[in-house]
Amino acid sequence: MTALTKDRRQLPANARVAASKLKGLIDAPRFVEGDTRIVARPVVDLLNAPLGRRERQLVLGEPVMRYETRDGWCFVQSLRDGYVGYVQAQDLEDRRAPTHRVIAKSTHIYSEPNFKSRERMALSLGSGLSARGQENGFLVVADGFVPLIHLRDAGARDHDLLMVAERYLGTPYLWGGNSIWGIDCSGLVQAACLSCGIDCPGDSDQQEAELGRALPEGTQPRKGDLLFWKGHVALVAGKNRILHANAGSMTTTYENMDVAIARIIAAGDGPVTSHKRLPRLKKPAV
Repeated sequence: MTALTKDRRQLPANARVAASKLKGLIDAPRFVEGDTRIVARPVVDLLNAPLGRRERQLVLGEPVMRYETRDGWCFVQSLRDGYVGYVQAQDLEDRRAPTHRVIAKSTHIYSEPNFKSRERMALSLGSGLSARGQENGFLVVADGFVPLIHLRDAGARDHDLLMVAERYLGTPYLWGGNSIWGIDCSGLVQAACLSCGIDCPGDSDQQEAELGRALPEGTQPRKGDLLFWKGHVALVAGKNRILHANAGSMTTTYENMDVAIARIIAAGDGPVTSHKRLPRLKKPAV
């Protein structure tokens, strides 16, 4: 039987429907199996209610499980991290699963397999695309043509969290953001982890609870470690240096670790609450 999460952010149930896997665990007017849909826009907000507050974001090609469509809104659960919420029905399609993933900071879908042709759509790092073929150095997709040099196989994995996170340097800070046009602290950590094949939830409190192993106070931080505060997370980038998306600079940037700790305390958000270390990642065989 499916374990029942106490976190409503990952509970696929609302006042009208619930996922069939929850039958016998909760009361609901109707239980449904749900069906898989693919995000069909460059970036969409995952809201806590129709016309509500943004919780997270989803980028092109991300799969979701759809449990309900009502008044133009779909109640869904992200298959990336289990986060539930609402997206507009027009932003989802019954597309094929992605075969390729964008690894450049951003790229374009062009109208022809020619870099001089008119672009149709800008895509964020991490977007997924389903191949229909290749032509003249471009991947042929449903909406046009994407430079192959900006892509790699969807199943390929990185082996360096910092290398992935650095691709977001300069990205504006955006609460709940998950794209190159705006990202927050937990979105940055999640992007790095997922790219390296590490399961990772969407919010920093969930990440603190689930990621890595906690280290004793006074342990020397190591590159790739995670530092958590109440409502914030950062990647250790080296000796006395962190990389994080933060509201202090309103961007994704490096910062002196001691300076950041003092600044966050001065802002009233308290000290570091935990220092965690992820398993070492193996480099792929050459």
